[in-house]
Amino acid sequence: MASNEANHYVRSYLTREPIILGVLSGLAIVSFLLVGGLSHVYHAQQEALGNRWFNRGVADLSVGRFDSAVREFRAALLYARDDYDYQLNLAEALIGAKRIPEAYSYLLTLWEQQPENGLVNLELGRITAQRGETEQALRYYHNAIYAAWTGDQEKERQNARLELIEFLLRNNADAQAQSELIALAANLPDDPLQRASIGSLFLRTQDYDHALAEFRSSLRAAPHNAPALAGAGEAAFHLGRYSLAQHYLQAVVSQNPGDTQSAQRLKTTELVLRMDPFRRPISAAQRARIVLEAYDAAGRRIQSCTTPASAKASPQQAGREPGLRENWQSMKPEVTARALRRDPDLVEDVMDLVFRIERQAGAMCGPPTETDTALLLIAKLHEAS
Repeated sequence: MASNEANHYVRSYLTREPIILGVLSGLAIVSFLLVGGLSHVYHAQQEALGNRWFNRGVADLSVGRFDSAVREFRAALLYARDDYDYQLNLAEALIGAKRIPEAYSYLLTLWEQQPENGLVNLELGRITAQRGETEQALRYYHNAIYAAWTGDQEKERQNARLELIEFLLRNNADAQAQSELIALAANLPDDPLQRASIGSLFLRTQDYDHALAEFRSSLRAAPHNAPALAGAGEAAFHLGRYSLAQHYLQAVVSQNPGDTQSAQRLKTTELVLRMDPFRRPISAAQRARIVLEAYDAAGRRIQSCTTPASAKASPQQAGREPGLRENWQSMKPEVTARALRRDPDLVEDVMDLVFRIERQAGAMCGPPTETDTALLLIAKLHEAS
């Protein structure tokens, strides 16, 4: 009897066990799903809160409310501590709020995560440039130029290179700035305004050949662009291409009479062209008149040096200047219109003395007149001939 009861119990247990296990498994699955659902809801709420604070921060950042943006981005990071965009925008807000050391710390962390990020490299370049850390700034700027950018990648890279060029110009690194400008110009579209802008930067590096090329490229598309005309005239002037400079400067002054700088350049250019006795074509009589005018101007210049042996002048200067004055005086009886018309060698000798007087007086005497300036430019123009 006891044996039958035991067997019955065992059979009953064996029958109930799968049911119990099934119920327990079902409860476990339901619990897992419930926990998963709650976790998902929690994370969704966290993400929504983070996004809400982030969007507020973006709105304040866009209108320059930097302190508010800093608080809002920090709040967003409470819900997404490692979010890259949140940290980057916080760094931007800190920069706007002039909290540079904090921003720099964030940017370095972001750079370690994504060293190819264009904006991060650009901001690090700006900060290190402000600190005077030239080598670091150059490295970050170059990284930004060749980095990955969202949006218009070529435009962002061009802007980064332009910032680098301005940094180099501020630090008198004209040769490096010129190299960057050449690289930039090679990849620019044929936009007249951009070409004129690059031409102006070439002027600042004193690369007048490239400057003239950029201005002329701009003028092919926009022939009446006043800044490009003025820039082309300036570049041609510095290259000693005075006829070309006159062409551009006359155009810009005619178009914009208020451009006093171009007007003064034009006046000097026209004086150079009028007073150059070696230009062609020119008659012997006209050449003689020009040489006489130049000789007289040099005489006035040398006579204006009232202290040829002043304490400020070196013994070499003091010895040479009176010699030039004596040379001018001794040559005077020979310098006549008739003699100059008949003797080309005399023209050469007189102008050689005029040029030597103007160069020497430029170092020792007072400010040159417009005629003196023109003669110095003519001397430079022909010194290699």
